Amino acid sequence: MKKRIAIGVSDFRKMLTGDYYYVDKTLFIKDILEDGSEIILLPRPRRFGKTLNMSMLRYFLERSAPDNRELFENLAISRHAVCMAKQGQYPVIYLTFKDLKHNTWNVTYDSFVQLIYTEYNRHLYLMDSPVMSDMDKKYFHRVSMEEGSEADYASSIKKLSEFLSKHYGKKTIILIDEYDVPIQQAYLKQYYDPLISFLRNFMTAALKDNNYLEKAVLTGVMRVARESLFSGLNNLSVQTIVNKAYSTHFGFMETEVEEILNYYGIGPQIEEVRNWYNGYIFGDTVVYNPWSVLQYTQNWEEGLQPYWVNTSDNEIVHRLISRGGPDLQMELEDLLQGTPVVKTINQNISMGEVDKNDQNVWSFLLFTGYLKPISRDIIDGEMICGLAIPNREVQTIYRDIVKSWFSDSVHSEFLKTLLKSLISGQIKVFAGHFREYVQSSFSYFDTGGKVPEKIYHAFVLGLLVGLRPDYEIKSNRESGYGRYDVMVIPRDTGRAGIIIEFKSVEQGDVKDLEPIAEIALQQIEAQEYPRELSERGIHKIIKLGIVFRGKEVWVRAGD
Repeated sequence: MKKRIAIGVSDFRKMLTGDYYYVDKTLFIKDILEDGSEIILLPRPRRFGKTLNMSMLRYFLERSAPDNRELFENLAISRHAVCMAKQGQYPVIYLTFKDLKHNTWNVTYDSFVQLIYTEYNRHLYLMDSPVMSDMDKKYFHRVSMEEGSEADYASSIKKLSEFLSKHYGKKTIILIDEYDVPIQQAYLKQYYDPLISFLRNFMTAALKDNNYLEKAVLTGVMRVARESLFSGLNNLSVQTIVNKAYSTHFGFMETEVEEILNYYGIGPQIEEVRNWYNGYIFGDTVVYNPWSVLQYTQNWEEGLQPYWVNTSDNEIVHRLISRGGPDLQMELEDLLQGTPVVKTINQNISMGEVDKNDQNVWSFLLFTGYLKPISRDIIDGEMICGLAIPNREVQTIYRDIVKSWFSDSVHSEFLKTLLKSLISGQIKVFAGHFREYVQSSFSYFDTGGKVPEKIYHAFVLGLLVGLRPDYEIKSNRESGYGRYDVMVIPRDTGRAGIIIEFKSVEQGDVKDLEPIAEIALQQIEAQEYPRELSERGIHKIIKLGIVFRGKEVWVRAGD
């Protein structure tokens, strides 16, 4: 009988004892123990195995009853005697912030109190320890009974590390999983300042100049700017996805995915799985999305689906891209067409500043897994990365975002009517609807000055996304003797193909837009753009010249 597939199982003991298929990542423990840094921050995208690895660290390091040594027998770490000598030798404080997603600061603070209360009560035996003074016991009682002040809870983890170290005669390990979940939620729900104020005090107390700290490991999605949260921590080592360290411990490697698929009898599906769920780059290692691979393995008969992007509402990604300037929105179109963009990456992002400029947005998309670095250079101390969409799964969210820009401003039934008139060749009807559509939608773009043709190009491409999957939408590709702007290719060769050439003019340049549209049509003919459609057996071809001037638009059809 095959082992069970571990969907959503993040407790290491449950994974090992519950007859689940486990991809051995225990050498992560070895790298942590051999890392000379006192505090290690490991940002990785969500659902890439952070919580399971942190749970594994806890079970390995924590001094507890019963002994957890048997969990690691026959795993890779068991072959390293020096590491195994440290198994079960440390007091451990373990916190996960993954559930701190609330709409107000008051509820979030209450949840912090409950989280700390739970960890204190896990170590309730300390109340009987001979090393605890009466003052210590009073403090412990206040915190464990949820009766402490905000100052008590801000210093609670440092105090607990002190109590544990005195009791066991050994310094304490602190593990904090998904430390930035409440930070992102606070940004979205607009209580960022009080959250950061509390969390800065909490982290600084626990991690700065703590004589009872052996080592701390933190995971999250983003590296947050030192000055916003880790002020004064000179002992902090940050290993992001652009660093080589720890690059194989989160996500699945190619060989690991091959073993999984072969074990469950679906090895021949590897190429499609690679196209959909591979392509993330951590350091110099190409990584598969483990959540999506496991979901697909369990449901492979239902086909390839965007599992990872559907685990969250992606609200923050929608917000950041939609608030970005027209350049960002144009470059999103480049990414969707397979053209990389080159950007300066800010590795020290403050969540409160992430939407202040497009550079921070690109950095956020990279570190959260929505883009991958295909090249990296350091120029004058700045990191310059070539960025691309990792795979077909992530591509779906960008297409949804593009769709949302337009469905927000025009009713979907109107949009369907507009597209239907286009593909059926009712160009006069299409032109009227399209003119209305442009005027109601162009609040997304600044059309008061000179507007690059590329902005209009991106606008129309977003509109045409609604024709998928019955049509293939291609942009800036070679055909005939040149590169057309947009080609709409029907998958049913009995339908009409469409070629669109854009022109844009500035206010006051010309009085009449129709002659400019005629020039666009002449270009379609002169450059023989229809050749690609003809070679595909598509003989009914609609040729459109579209001219933009601000919110004005003129559409002309060719013969």
